[in-house]
Order: sequence, then C-alpha cells, then structure tokens
Amino acid sequence: MNTVNTMRAISQDVLGGPEVLREVEVERPTPRANEVLVRVRAAGVNPTDWKHRAGGGFLGEPPFVLGWDVSGVVEATGIGVARFKPGDEVFGMLSYPYGHGSHAEYVTAPARAFAHKPSVIDHIQAGALPLVSLTAYQALVETADIQPGQRVLIHAAAGGVGHVAVQIAKARGAYVIGTASAGKHDFLRQLGVDETIDYRATDFVEAVQDVDVVLDTLGGDNSLRSLRVLRPGGVVVSILPVGSDDFYEEAERLGVRAVRMLVDASHSGMKAIAELVEAGKLRATIAGTFPSADAAKAHELGETGRTAGKLVLVMD
Repeated sequence: MNTVNTMRAISQDVLGGPEVLREVEVERPTPRANEVLVRVRAAGVNPTDWKHRAGGGFLGEPPFVLGWDVSGVVEATGIGVARFKPGDEVFGMLSYPYGHGSHAEYVTAPARAFAHKPSVIDHIQAGALPLVSLTAYQALVETADIQPGQRVLIHAAAGGVGHVAVQIAKARGAYVIGTASAGKHDFLRQLGVDETIDYRATDFVEAVQDVDVVLDTLGGDNSLRSLRVLRPGGVVVSILPVGSDDFYEEAERLGVRAVRMLVDASHSGMKAIAELVEAGKLRATIAGTFPSADAAKAHELGETGRTAGKLVLVMD
C-alpha cells in the first residue's frame, strides 16, 4: 500500500526496447498555483511514447515517466484554480512535449490543460482521446480551417490520430479520403470515410487530385508528395515537426501551402472535443487496454504498427 507521499509510476533508467520500462515508487507531486493534481484512471499510449522510450527525442536521457494523455479525477487544486474542484472528472493532454508524466497514479498540470470529462464516456474512452484528438483538431480545424464539402485526404486513417481525424473532418462536413492497408478499409468505411486507398497497392498521388487539405501523419517523402494532390491554394498539414525545407519550397512553387505543427495543450480544444463526444460525433476505437504494470506489453503491441485505434493503460 502506498503512503500518502508516494505513488506508482512507469519509468525507465535507460533508452531501449519495451523491457526498459519498470514500475517504481516516486514522490507524489503537489499542485502549484493554477495547477490541479489528478488521480489518473486511464492514460493513452501513443507512438510518441515508444519513440521517446527508445530514442529520448525531446526529453533527452532518462530517467523519465512517459505519457501525455490523462483521464481521471481531480484530487486537489493549487492556488487560483477556479475551473475545477476536487472530485471533478476531467480529461486532457499534458503540455507537449515537456509536460509528460501521465503513466503514473497521479499527475499535476496547469488547469488549462483539462476539460470536464463527458459523462457519456468512461475513463478508458476519455484517456484514449486527448493527444490524438487535439492533434487532429488543431491540424484540421485551427490550422486548415476545413469547410463543408472540402476534399480532405488523411494518411494512415486507421491509426490513432487518423481515425479521430476522420471523425472530426466528417463532423465538419468534409468529403474524406483515407489511406490504409486493404484489411482496414471496412473499419474506415464504418468511420465514414468516403473513399479508401490501399497505400500498398496504389500510389495516392495517382489516385486522387483536387484535394483541399491533406493531413500528413507520416512525414518524410510523404509530406513532399502530398503537395502534388492539392488544388491551387490547398494545404498539407504535417504533424511531424521537422524535415527538409524542400517541403516549403515545393509548396511555394506549386502555389499551395505547407505547414508543420506540434500539438499543444488547450482547454478550448478539449472543450470542443468534449462537445463532439457529447454530440455522438467522436469516439475512440480501443485497440487494447493494459494494467499500468504491463506498459511494456502495450508498447510491444503498438510498435507492430498493426493496431487500429488506441492503446490505453488503466490505473488500478
């Protein structure tokens, strides 16, 4: 049994494979001014988690506790927090990338990172949504400003970000084209995708044209090639924040826009996501749930690249 001053967390001392993850006892955080302490009930596992686990990424060398998705219950509030009170159910994304740490029993974060959890979903659903939903919402709505009737191409449309992006685009009235392996096309159609492309058999550049918005979830050469399917004035929004300047130069040459972005915490974004959930227009597909102690198994499954939807750690 934990003492009141400690908590369980999934940490690592070295970079490496899933086997470096281990459950440890660490000091329980205390909320500062404008922060809330949240008892974590569920927390999504995203590709950024296993990429940071293996390579350090923005976080450098361990030790660190991963996790940006949170669904849980407010345990305590810091000075100045007016939005929430202890006992409130909340969900949100910790500030990316340096606010990590949700793969633990408790986490502190600015109150602005959270919104009230919709009552129509449980903590597993809510814990799966924040990072992927904010990424898709910030890319498609805040950056691309998609409008009814526009043609939107979503790469890796069955993945974590992709399957949520499909629903957000459909909620905005867009015509959605999605790429995925053939075995996932039925899943895409259930989400509302209007046109599917098997990226293993078909070159998307030859298959589609006159696209208004491309959501690029893959980066690299895919970003550059996506520019070629746009109508004049269209935009490719890449959620991979680094890459060659050729992306911008080619966009200028073609008379289109190229944007790279990095998701960040947002109360207004989480409220918009909650409204979509409450309206029945957005739901995460859960590819698997794991007790927090089995975080390594979640990473192993995620790294296969064969899952549709989201993996979630459940805190007992």
